[in-house]
Amino acid sequence: MGKERGVVRERLFRIIPKYSVVPIGAMLVLNFVTYFVTRLFTNGRVHHSMALPLDGMIPFVPGFVSVYLLAFAQWVICYILIARENEAFCRYVCRGELIAKACCLVAFVVYPTTILRPEIAGGGIWEQLTGVVYIMDAPNNLFPSIHCLESWTCFRGIMQMKNLPKWVAPVVLIFSLLVFASTVFLKQHMVVDMVGAVIVVELGLWISRKIESRKNG
Repeated sequence: MGKERGVVRERLFRIIPKYSVVPIGAMLVLNFVTYFVTRLFTNGRVHHSMALPLDGMIPFVPGFVSVYLLAFAQWVICYILIARENEAFCRYVCRGELIAKACCLVAFVVYPTTILRPEIAGGGIWEQLTGVVYIMDAPNNLFPSIHCLESWTCFRGIMQMKNLPKWVAPVVLIFSLLVFASTVFLKQHMVVDMVGAVIVVELGLWISRKIESRKNG
């Protein structure tokens, strides 16, 4: 058993460096608390709509569920790349993400939000997948959007990396913007949720940079 664990650990560290395990683990734990545990404090409370007139003009497009689901793969790939850059950079990005996610946690509890979802018509593959998403993901904990938060963090991290080909950052940006679009075209989020995600990520990375500078100064 001990030998098998050693093999698993060795394989893990080939993918992500040992120094990244704690910060990435902390991100996963906080994500669980933010997404699931906060609902224990908001169930039964009034949930507010932050819909703008613009949201009513955005059509429901089930095909965007493909991008919405592929976002999970984007996060895994990008965070592995970020972790492998170097320890200081990994710590900087992960700390920024944790700060941004903590902002989400507070917002979810203080001002619970919800969204009115459309009825899904049709039995195509995209409609079926959207139905699965609707079943698995309750229409709350919306502002700021965690989906947009993670994709924007990935882009902001990738764009600062020096060991990647120059084409990678633009590709990640384009895909991240598609993820943003998917959240509103699927009626999973509203426009303000996207904006809120960008704001908390930028705030988190700014604070993280200040902390890192003080450590190095």
